[in-house]
Amino acid sequence: MFDPTQLSLVIADDHPLLLQGLYDTLKHYKFKKITAASNGTSALEAIIQNKPEIAILDIEMPYLSGLSVAEECKKRNLNTRIVILSYHKEYEFISRAKALNISGYLLKEDTTTEIYNCLEKVYNDQFYYSPSVKEELSGSNAITNKLLNLSPSELKILKLIAEPMDSHSIGEMLHISERTVEKHRSNIINKLKIPKQANSLSMWQ
Repeated sequence: MFDPTQLSLVIADDHPLLLQGLYDTLKHYKFKKITAASNGTSALEAIIQNKPEIAILDIEMPYLSGLSVAEECKKRNLNTRIVILSYHKEYEFISRAKALNISGYLLKEDTTTEIYNCLEKVYNDQFYYSPSVKEELSGSNAITNKLLNLSPSELKILKLIAEPMDSHSIGEMLHISERTVEKHRSNIINKLKIPKQANSLSMWQ
């Protein structure tokens, strides 16, 4: 059962007014166990020390971004579910969040009205998208929706292919082997459901 009074939270934002606003909003909805942090490093320390059920992290903070904190939590096998607060609706940011198994992506413009719904869904092991993000995704074309399935590395390589660059040049730029680039190409083709033929990615662009 979802009980705000029993849920432990860490919240982090480097803007004092936004952090206070988030804290006050959570208090309004009867959340009581709240630890606040003003940067990514202190947020990570609070998560490690307090082991909250959910952490709400600004996507852009000093020292460690919200996504970097999420990545560290993943490496350390911490059970805290992560909700990212962001101004960004672009698929690059949402894709990066998905790649880190983040539980929620909430736009700051929706925080006041959606924070309770977001935390309830995340607590119940459901992934949460801000309504504005869902509208953006549903209104986007099929290509954009397919791009959401790509990892950050695959998105980077796809952009380089579009420049255009060959696998050897991409490998040199990213300091990975040409074989690794070719593996990424194959994964991208499969995820985008592109017919497997010569230069299929270049033609898809």
